[in-house]
Amino acid sequence: MSLKVGIVGLPNVGKSTLFKALTKNPVDINNYPFCTIEPNVGVVTVPDDRLNQLAQMFRSKKVVPAVVEFVDIAGLVKGASEGEGLGNQFLANIREVDAIAHVVRAFPSSEIVHVHDTIDPARDEEIITTELILADMQTAQKVVARLEKDARGQNKDAMTQLVIAKKVLALLEDGKPARNFTPEEKEKDTTVILKKDMPLLSWKPVLFVLNTVETDGEKPDFLKDQHVVSLDIKMEEEINTMSQEDLDELGITPRINELVVSAYDLLGLMTFFTTGESESRAWTVKKNATAPEAGAAIHSDFQEKFIRADVIFWKDLIDIGAWGKAREIGKVKTVGKEYVTKNGDVMEFKV
Repeated sequence: MSLKVGIVGLPNVGKSTLFKALTKNPVDINNYPFCTIEPNVGVVTVPDDRLNQLAQMFRSKKVVPAVVEFVDIAGLVKGASEGEGLGNQFLANIREVDAIAHVVRAFPSSEIVHVHDTIDPARDEEIITTELILADMQTAQKVVARLEKDARGQNKDAMTQLVIAKKVLALLEDGKPARNFTPEEKEKDTTVILKKDMPLLSWKPVLFVLNTVETDGEKPDFLKDQHVVSLDIKMEEEINTMSQEDLDELGITPRINELVVSAYDLLGLMTFFTTGESESRAWTVKKNATAPEAGAAIHSDFQEKFIRADVIFWKDLIDIGAWGKAREIGKVKTVGKEYVTKNGDVMEFKV
């Protein structure tokens, strides 16, 4: 499965610098609002030493890591939901992503302009979150109106969805994101369907990136209950220009990969592997995926025509040193459709 993360925030908070540090792609980084007009898109590999070890053991001719696609969306401003700045265009870009990386500026600088003149991370976070909620209110109101019309025609599905849509709209009107909505047990299936028909920006999970020079400090109070990665983004960009020898000599370890790993965790994703002489590959699936669901990451036929799978944990395979030997000593398990895939499983599918 593909994973796309949109980088958002006010202008000049470090979004494009973060994108450059992540992807090593040259992007327009200037000290004025809206220097990013079209969204920059880059693909970042998910760091995973397990895959490298498997590839070395099998002398794989090809190594294919899991990837995350990052989209650097131009800075949003207050009033973006009403079209201020270039708001409508960029809000549309956010709708296409699976998760949002919200960059919040916490570093002082007399050289880099702040659109509100002062450094106030809590205020900046509230502006962006409010704009996403206001945009969602417009979407939700239209959906509620349509469902009310269908419900008057005795459409039972519309009646069921309308109850949930009104609850979500009330949440938005109270200034809270749609992801705060917790459906009752009987509403869960309908909520999944409604999310497709009511594509709200604030349904999406958010990972906050605190751009700060104090990367080991505590989370600020307004982010206490949120997923947060603290980075000195400018420093990470500079680190990416250094050789590995220089990094080792200076004892510097890049922290930028924490963002990629955190994005995986935020979305409840994990990795399983296929490996051999021709190729070692990392595959992305939802946590608790069954063996057939894991197989679908490779090809839909692997789920539809699933018979069984042979499975071994990656570390066991590395320690034993060969698939055949692992099978001989009973470390390779043959599993059926009910098997729940584990993070780090090495799998062979029979279809």
